Amino acid sequence: MPRSVNAVASRARRKRILKKAKGYYGKRKNVYTVAKNIVEKGQTYAYVGRKLKKREYRALWIARINAAVREEGMTYSEFIHKLNQKGITLDRKMLADIAMNNPESFKSLVASVK
Repeated sequence: MPRSVNAVASRARRKRILKKAKGYYGKRKNVYTVAKNIVEKGQTYAYVGRKLKKREYRALWIARINAAVREEGMTYSEFIHKLNQKGITLDRKMLADIAMNNPESFKSLVASVK
């Protein structure tokens, strides 16, 4: 009995990989075996990058809050500690946004926890 091959599925699989490799340089874009490895590696970097992005943004927010709080004569850790004691549940993203865009309201927030 002859071997049955599902050519439609194989072609679709190759086409999907080559479509993702569009724009790559040289053989990376049109040779399936090369493109498969490069696309897989690219997807790994994309996955890791999504995790790193969260870390980097949190670090940026903390740096912004720290800079704004130090102008008021307090450190970041003291400020966060006093916010938690007062029961103010603003996250770092919101605090950084207020510090950047509404400095006067941020000053009043710092004054309320001092």
